[in-house]
Amino acid sequence: MKIVVIGGTGLIGSKLVTKLGEHGHEAVAAAPNTGVNTLTGEGLAEVLKGAQVVVDVSNSPSFERDAVMKFFQTSTGNVLAAEKEAGVGHHVAVSIVGTERMPDNGYFAAKIAQERLIEESGIPYSLVHSTQFFEFARGIADEATQDGKVHIAPVLFQPIAGDDVAQAVGRTAVGTPLNGRVEIAGPRQYRMDEFFRKALVAWGDPREVVTDPHARYFGSELSERSLVPLDDTRAVLGSITYRDWLDRAAAGK
Repeated sequence: MKIVVIGGTGLIGSKLVTKLGEHGHEAVAAAPNTGVNTLTGEGLAEVLKGAQVVVDVSNSPSFERDAVMKFFQTSTGNVLAAEKEAGVGHHVAVSIVGTERMPDNGYFAAKIAQERLIEESGIPYSLVHSTQFFEFARGIADEATQDGKVHIAPVLFQPIAGDDVAQAVGRTAVGTPLNGRVEIAGPRQYRMDEFFRKALVAWGDPREVVTDPHARYFGSELSERSLVPLDDTRAVLGSITYRDWLDRAAAGK
């Protein structure tokens, strides 16, 4: 089938396009550098011709509260409108585990708004709620750094490899629309402070990790299960551990 991947040249999108192609699908990367701009609508009608599925893994270039809200509302609205015109039968979007548990977070609030547009569009859909990617761990540590120390809350944390995310999203895309959500996470659950304590050692990073129950995560204070699936028994778990991912990254794989 023809599957258009919005944000198809990014971290997850590029992996997804490759995996779908390996399974015989016509996977098309749609992004500004391929002539498709979801904010202006440029190229959308053309790229969606003949598409059965659209997968949206795009991301806002700015995380500022108003900017990220405008991005997801405008981009998603344009994509959904173009899908209706093209007769697309399945819209898949990647979101974040815990969005509804931290509505005070500007980025999460924008993702909630995006999901609402999808749910109300009338197009069959599937929402894939993912935990944090291994690829973003260093960024999380940098964001949490104060006076040279990394302040992390001792809450549950279950990050996932980008390759596992792409695999789960691909399976969802070629399946029957859920008209609901599926949660995905990494194979192991950690205390967040302990994960970063070990990760910084593995990176050769000399910064000290400070266990701080009130440490904020991109502006939000966390509860015990803010960042992990609500239902452990129903979540789809990846197979790649963080140690395996580090080894693969070091080997350039």
